[in-house]
Amino acid sequence: MKNYKLIIQYDGTNFHGWQTQKNAVTIQETITNAFEVLIKEKINLIGAGRTDTGVHALGQTANFRTEQELDLYRLQYAANCILPKEISIRSMTETDTEFHSRYDAKARTYWYLISEKKSPFLYRYSYYYPFIGELKKLQNFSERFLGDQDFTTFAKELPQTDHCNCIVQSVRWRRFQDIIIFSITANRFLHGMVRGITGTLLKALKEDKPAEWITEVIEARKRCDNIFSVPPAGLFLTKIRY
Repeated sequence: MKNYKLIIQYDGTNFHGWQTQKNAVTIQETITNAFEVLIKEKINLIGAGRTDTGVHALGQTANFRTEQELDLYRLQYAANCILPKEISIRSMTETDTEFHSRYDAKARTYWYLISEKKSPFLYRYSYYYPFIGELKKLQNFSERFLGDQDFTTFAKELPQTDHCNCIVQSVRWRRFQDIIIFSITANRFLHGMVRGITGTLLKALKEDKPAEWITEVIEARKRCDNIFSVPPAGLFLTKIRY
């Protein structure tokens, strides 16, 4: 049995997220259909992260298994020819038979992009929000999320596992000209967690909350009016670490 690993980029604007759904066009289904046409075999394409509707990826990882010995250079080229312009297979490699793109992941990194100036070229990939100013306070707020904590407050839907604990390993705010990037890395993320955290940080800044307020919101462990989720357009799954 062969196991093939893919690195994928996509613009999620016109897709209903990663995961295959009935009566909806998704990234997983689109890529699966393309490969099944090319290798003439049903496959189970496993993704490392289940991005939501409208969310993008710079470094989504996926894998599938087959008995076939595939010509990866030709297959990657052919797949990119028939996939829509919003999806690109950036690399294909053979990997260990036991490799599982989701369960073997040690950390996932997301970026959230905020545009400080309105631009017709950025609205699909950022949140227009011209009220941030200095980043020092946002960084200070963000560090309240570091470590192993219960993130039930930020889950749009509770996971099927028995807990909502995530280990946030790093948080960082950076500015590049008119674009601000919030980067967050954790071992796992709950559904809607990054957008909820980002929105809550912006709310804390706007309302001049003390840093202790962030801790109170986390420790509430329930969805409440304090949570503001930013739009999906600015969110990117950027890297999976194994």
